[in-house]
Amino acid sequence: MNDDILRSGDYARKQIYCPSRMVAWSHGSRFELARKLVAARTGGRLLDYGCGDGTFVAMVHQDFAETLGADVDRGQLRECAVRLGHLPRLRFAMTKDVTGHWDVVTCMEVLEHCLEDERRRVIGDLARLVAPGGIVVISVPIEVGPSLAGKQFFRALAGMRGLGDYAHRERYTPIEMIRSVFGAAVPRQRIEGDGPEGRYAYYGHKGFDFRDVERELAERMRIVRRMFTPLPIFGRLLNSQVWFVAQPSSTDR
Repeated sequence: MNDDILRSGDYARKQIYCPSRMVAWSHGSRFELARKLVAARTGGRLLDYGCGDGTFVAMVHQDFAETLGADVDRGQLRECAVRLGHLPRLRFAMTKDVTGHWDVVTCMEVLEHCLEDERRRVIGDLARLVAPGGIVVISVPIEVGPSLAGKQFFRALAGMRGLGDYAHRERYTPIEMIRSVFGAAVPRQRIEGDGPEGRYAYYGHKGFDFRDVERELAERMRIVRRMFTPLPIFGRLLNSQVWFVAQPSSTDR
């Protein structure tokens, strides 16, 4: 894949091509693991649910018979089509229009932004769209426990350098930081606005607990693997993302 094509994506510039070596390393490790996980279904059909700027589907489309990037942002999808629409076996669609069964369904860095009811609905969508014998690959950030302190430190450094949108990161009070580091809940920050699709509401990262996703995912599918990036051997303590690989249970069919 031509690096210039990937660099043209908003998220790719902020993440894997970020001038901060720490940010680029962390997100680069995330994409590398995602590529390894989906390689088990090479030659099949891949759906990226919440594709953003299309970085991941652009990276892997050549390995699959069909690749679909789906998102809720119609404007984002138009940009993806302009930048990436020439790539073979790759197309884009609104998430509400996705049908069929897919050999691998990815949903990366999406669920942390969903309100609770919406998060459960999306997990239900993932269970419905994965083919029998297929896999669902989910990643969400770790925003609770000791690693949060390190993440906030590097976010602050990136903000001071004017990188990406880190200057507008969510702030924690000292009490909130202590509570989060020790695994206690802090209030989530609900963000609302008006867009082309109507009124919308979502969460930032603050207060997100990946254990909620793990519990809700286990209610709908069978979790077969849990991993961490960028330092797998340290588990949740010193990592920025957690990964789940799930498969349909018999009750989902």
